[in-house]
Amino acid sequence: MNETALVLVAHGTRSTRGVEMIARLADAVSEQVGFTRVSFVDVLGPSPAEVLRDITAPAVVMPAFLASGYHVHTDVPQQVADSGHRSVSVTRALGPDPVLADVLLRRLVEAGWQPGDAIVLAAAGSSDPRALRDVGRAAQMLSELAGSRVRVGYVATAEPRVRDVVAELRAQGERRVFVSAYLLAHGLFHSRLADAGADGVAEPLGVDPAIVSLVADRYRNCVQSPLPLRC
Repeated sequence: MNETALVLVAHGTRSTRGVEMIARLADAVSEQVGFTRVSFVDVLGPSPAEVLRDITAPAVVMPAFLASGYHVHTDVPQQVADSGHRSVSVTRALGPDPVLADVLLRRLVEAGWQPGDAIVLAAAGSSDPRALRDVGRAAQMLSELAGSRVRVGYVATAEPRVRDVVAELRAQGERRVFVSAYLLAHGLFHSRLADAGADGVAEPLGVDPAIVSLVADRYRNCVQSPLPLRC
């Protein structure tokens, strides 16, 4: 185990299942790298700054976001600065990543998707174009694995909306359409996908062993990196 603390930063949700999932992810990662703390940038606490103030050892902060928008580029650095902690490294966001694409495809298969079925990658949405580009890269990674074009739809904020993309694919003659949930945990956004008109909706990424290993590997690489602050 390493003496450097790991702080996962999630968005925050009022969903009990979503909060429990983040806690289970932290517990699973702790078994590989040592005690892992959880923090949130919205909805509930503790905030990253509050968690970092309680840590005296060096720390690695990992944004558990699937795309890098305002929270990753602005909120997280500000929280680190506000904490006053003098030895913090920040990893890049969790996604996009080929590991996540592999889990997305498995979730689709579990939901009944078969080769030839249309796929809509459903993301939360963002007003930050950098985050939208990340979602596009995630769709491309999934497309390469599935051997099929993947369309992108958003649950909130951005366009097009998931329901509209599903309807468009139906109009184009697609017989079966499945929604791939580019979401880490259950919550309001995932619940909305049930009304998108698809033949099946995949479960969120969740606490998958591959994701646990991805988080642990990112942490180890950051601890070993000679570069301060960013890794």
